[in-house]
Amino acid sequence: SKVKYRYPQKRSTLKYKLFTISYQQSAAMSTLLINQPKYAWLKELGLSEDNDGVYNGNWGGKGEVITSYCPANNEPIARVRQATMAEYEETVQKSRDAWKVWADIPAPKRGEIVRQIGDALRKKIKVLGSLVSLEMGKIYVEGVGEVQEYVDVCDYAVGLSRMIGGPVLPSERPGHALIEMWNPVGLVGIITAFNFPVAVYGWNNAIALICGNVCLWKGAPTTPLTSVAVTKIVAEVLEQNNLPGAICSMTCGGADIGTAMSKDERVDLVSFTGSTHVGKMVAMLVQERFGRNLLELGGNNAIIVFEDADLNLVVPSAVFASVGTAGQRCTTTRRLMLHGSIHDVVVERVAKAYKQVRIGDPWDRNTMYGPLHTKQAVDQYLAAIEQAKQQGGTVVCGGKVMDRPGNYVEPTIITGLAHDAPIVHTETFVPILYVLKFQTEEEAFAWNNEVKQGLSSSIFTKDMGRVFRWLGPKGSDCGIVNVNIPTSGAEIGGAFGGEKHTGGGRESGSDSWKQYMRRSTCTINYSKDLPLAQGIKFE
Repeated sequence: SKVKYRYPQKRSTLKYKLFTISYQQSAAMSTLLINQPKYAWLKELGLSEDNDGVYNGNWGGKGEVITSYCPANNEPIARVRQATMAEYEETVQKSRDAWKVWADIPAPKRGEIVRQIGDALRKKIKVLGSLVSLEMGKIYVEGVGEVQEYVDVCDYAVGLSRMIGGPVLPSERPGHALIEMWNPVGLVGIITAFNFPVAVYGWNNAIALICGNVCLWKGAPTTPLTSVAVTKIVAEVLEQNNLPGAICSMTCGGADIGTAMSKDERVDLVSFTGSTHVGKMVAMLVQERFGRNLLELGGNNAIIVFEDADLNLVVPSAVFASVGTAGQRCTTTRRLMLHGSIHDVVVERVAKAYKQVRIGDPWDRNTMYGPLHTKQAVDQYLAAIEQAKQQGGTVVCGGKVMDRPGNYVEPTIITGLAHDAPIVHTETFVPILYVLKFQTEEEAFAWNNEVKQGLSSSIFTKDMGRVFRWLGPKGSDCGIVNVNIPTSGAEIGGAFGGEKHTGGGRESGSDSWKQYMRRSTCTINYSKDLPLAQGIKFE
């Protein structure tokens, strides 16, 4: 938001330059949302006009200054100073040093620290949820829900801190014990995406911490204020317990920081959430050094509706899963497959429901649908609709950019495309739902599985035989396989992640903790003899 003036003659005097710079700075400062009374609550999170984007026990940031914009009006919120490579280097070193302290603390005691982090988040849940809404663009209830997810994972991790471990196995040798030991990997690098700027870090952070790891976070470059605000809450808990702040460090930055983390042998596990394209590059860099990666990438998720489905469940499920977060969840429903006998009636009902979706400012409590995160996403939306039309699709509902400030587009339904049309097989991170017509179960299951990604999937049916075929080896090939509920809105108790181009990683519940630890098989001889396995004699 620089103020530019055009003059007929060149002015190069130092005095004029200084006047122009100071005028631009004061103009930019006065236009920041954080300075407006309506957004004074941002200061409750410790945010200011200019914010440090590096934390490693100390706050800093000497790199590029970036401005965070609100997607609902494209106005600047505040600024963040990103990390330089020298600051990244310093932060990694401090993190490694902090690990030496953290790894010696018993797991249940580490769980107590995570419990305190959860409590600190609870106290700020509404104001932090409001920031997510303002900076990312999702509606207020989803912003608060995302912080709640971090809180829930903290609660889960506290219990887990007293349960993680391996079995004692029966040894075939007399006087021997065979046990499995699990130890932390060390430093976990966490790279998160704009669409869940709190929850994805929370899943990784809480579980990694109780396992005995330290964390280095690089949040999305377009949601830096959320990264800073969350880190301030976590840092305060560590400081109150006289623990090194670098246990949970942060370096705001772009691809340079992400590439450095991927190549860095001192980063024992890189957990990356984002696009399949970037995830593939991260995976190759990490694999080149034989490091570990945990990938949560794209999804091209389908709801399949059979002729015996309860349509009173189908319609709200399809609307929530395709319109929620303005189509910017990795679990968003992008393909709605309808049995030929119910196709028209379901399309009519879903289109009618779309028209009742309340669109508005995301922080307004009555809003159900907010803006896309960036202007580039609006361009992708328009390009996808154009391609869909060229490939034989018909826009039944939506299809236009909305005439209002911000990055608002109409939620869109497109029918008439072939199941294997190129645009149907492309994950576009926008609210476009492709409706496909099928005739047989075999056909529907095959269409579900024919896309590159394998994240989430769902069928609606009352046929129990079909349910178990869907869950079985010839059913869905996804990491999340649902029945009579939508593709989005996963609980934290299960492992979250997907197959194929989704990356194969698992986060959050079940035994996902194992991804943050290394396993050793230990044989202990407590006898005075030395029998060999497999009955081998070596005498």
